[in-house]
Amino acid sequence: MTDQKKVVIITGAGAGIGKACAHRFAKENYRVVVADLSAEDGERTCVSVRANGGEALFSRCDVSQEADCQATARAALDAWGRIDALVANAGARVLGSILEATEADWSLMLDVNLKGVAYCCKAVLPAMIEQGAGAIVMTSSANALVGRPEMPLYDASKAALLSLTRSLAVAYGKDGIRVNAICPGYTITDFHEKLAAARGETPQELRERRKGYALLGRPAEPSQLAAAIYFMASDDASNITGQSLFVDGGLSVTSGAP
Repeated sequence: MTDQKKVVIITGAGAGIGKACAHRFAKENYRVVVADLSAEDGERTCVSVRANGGEALFSRCDVSQEADCQATARAALDAWGRIDALVANAGARVLGSILEATEADWSLMLDVNLKGVAYCCKAVLPAMIEQGAGAIVMTSSANALVGRPEMPLYDASKAALLSLTRSLAVAYGKDGIRVNAICPGYTITDFHEKLAAARGETPQELRERRKGYALLGRPAEPSQLAAAIYFMASDDASNITGQSLFVDGGLSVTSGAP
């Protein structure tokens, strides 16, 4: 089945920024492929998108496995006949210094945060090339440029995405495909709320504790990142490619953050 309604694949759409993107793109009349490692989380996102009048299907996807990424692209094409946008959002994180990092830690960071994004791009590019149009938005991090001591592996993997963004933009601009990155600062997601709950802290208490972050004095909400990601994928950004948009409350132009 093929028609003119646009289709987006969103990885890591079971929670956090990815889930917010699923709702934002559905609100903008996109059909949404919810790709996530967790079937429970992914199906929950699909149910909530449909409850709000959107169209969504779930594809279980471990982005570190190229076969899963290819299967997700095929699911989109089989269901709806096109792929207009990819939000390469799925990621993993490892805390700790480089002295503490193990070989397994490095493999996880690179397999998910770098290779996983590359595999997803590889999976969707043939359909976009055939269509003569497409938009890819990668979720990097403000800490790709702003140093911090506690997450060097994660930050390095996210910095690599900025290079991948530029390379793919150069390679596929001639095919009408735009490739950009979003660089969030600290964003309060389901992940952070669960960590807070384990400490006996409510979501509101977590937000109070993080007041003063960056220039705007507060952390971001997933919906704010979803708005920026949607913009970069939309026709409103039709002359933007190869760029990294920092959605970080001003963190990247300061000398540090609390």
